[in-house]
Amino acid sequence: MNSQTSSWQLKKLEDICEVRKGKFDPKKEPNTIYIGLEHIEQQTGRLLGTGDSGETTSIKSIFKTGDVLFGKLRPYLRKYWFATFDGVCATEILPLTPKKGIDSKFLFYIIQQDKFVDYLDQKSYGTKMPRTSWKEMAEYNINLPPLSEQRKIAAILSSVDEAIEKTEAIIEQTEKVKKGLMQQLLTKGIGHTKFKKTEIGEIPEGWEVVELQDLANPHDRYAFTGGPFGSDLTAKEYTDEGVQIIQLQNIKEGYFSNDYQIFTSEAKADELLSCNIYPGDIIIAKMAEPVARACIVPNHAQRFVMASDGVRLSVDKERFVTDYVVYAINAPYFREQAINNSTGTTRLRIGLSALRKLKILIPPYEEQQKIADIMTKISQKIEAEKTKIEKLTVIKKGLMQVLLTGKVRVKVDDEVNNPTTKVMGL
Repeated sequence: MNSQTSSWQLKKLEDICEVRKGKFDPKKEPNTIYIGLEHIEQQTGRLLGTGDSGETTSIKSIFKTGDVLFGKLRPYLRKYWFATFDGVCATEILPLTPKKGIDSKFLFYIIQQDKFVDYLDQKSYGTKMPRTSWKEMAEYNINLPPLSEQRKIAAILSSVDEAIEKTEAIIEQTEKVKKGLMQQLLTKGIGHTKFKKTEIGEIPEGWEVVELQDLANPHDRYAFTGGPFGSDLTAKEYTDEGVQIIQLQNIKEGYFSNDYQIFTSEAKADELLSCNIYPGDIIIAKMAEPVARACIVPNHAQRFVMASDGVRLSVDKERFVTDYVVYAINAPYFREQAINNSTGTTRLRIGLSALRKLKILIPPYEEQQKIADIMTKISQKIEAEKTKIEKLTVIKKGLMQVLLTGKVRVKVDDEVNNPTTKVMGL
């Protein structure tokens, strides 16, 4: 240990915390708040909801305010929560309580470290549902600073978490506004006072109800077409580079996700020319979840190939605004039609012929553009906030790497809770 961390001590996890003792019997104390793995969001430390201890008859573990809950099953090693109330938790969750001289929030950040999770991942046992145990966790080595420094480190990391939570709240609220706008603008339009009844419901006079296929570009032979049969594009024809194949994973509600990439050769793409799709086209997913979601194909390549459950729609741009059409396809009234015309029980799927016949509401071109502009602005705000969260997450990860190891020291003022905390070297 270098001189900069001479006041730090090498400890094991069992030296700084222990698993809270005591079991809970729901037969004796019903209606106590219950936390299961399903109630904790992976990798954020956020609680998604709670349950009722009386829902099951199994005996569970007690936790208290200030405990740190940690999922011990390997797929859920990044499920952790800082308890803000007393309750009981599933046996797959370990309630860790800090020992004397240990800041509970500092403990909370220790168990979030990548190296801690990697350590437990290597130590996990079992084949069907690998898990870790307190015995393995207890041996994990930690560089422990004095209590005052623990508190400062925890305060810095908590401030980043608070910024993330505030940004998430903005996103959640903006999503609600977007949903309300979609319902209003895509069925009632802007400033209308006269309406007419249709099979879709009441819509503004001057709007049309048309079939989705009516939007296709009449000058494009493959303007409304599906992906290849599964036998026409198999895994053996995937390549490391070439023409990207758009999979269901890439198609989100209103946006394209490029996290998952597979390719095929230029020659195969030429062979499947009718299944090629191009930047600015709309791609629709024939399978859930949800069924008939759509997005615009991005422009990071000259062309793509659709997988079997993709549908290309190239709209007649002289009559229709592509952005408007995407919002309309993702609108509740259109989704309801898609679900009603789908098959399957465990996972819905809509056929190309049924998709072609679904009804879509079309305002005059100028109003299409205005609606698309309004929806795009609110979508951009949501994306900007999501980008902010990504940046804050990177900042938090970097701070954890340097603060929890002592590579960068914090200045401990006389007042532990002084908001003028400074990070030395940052």
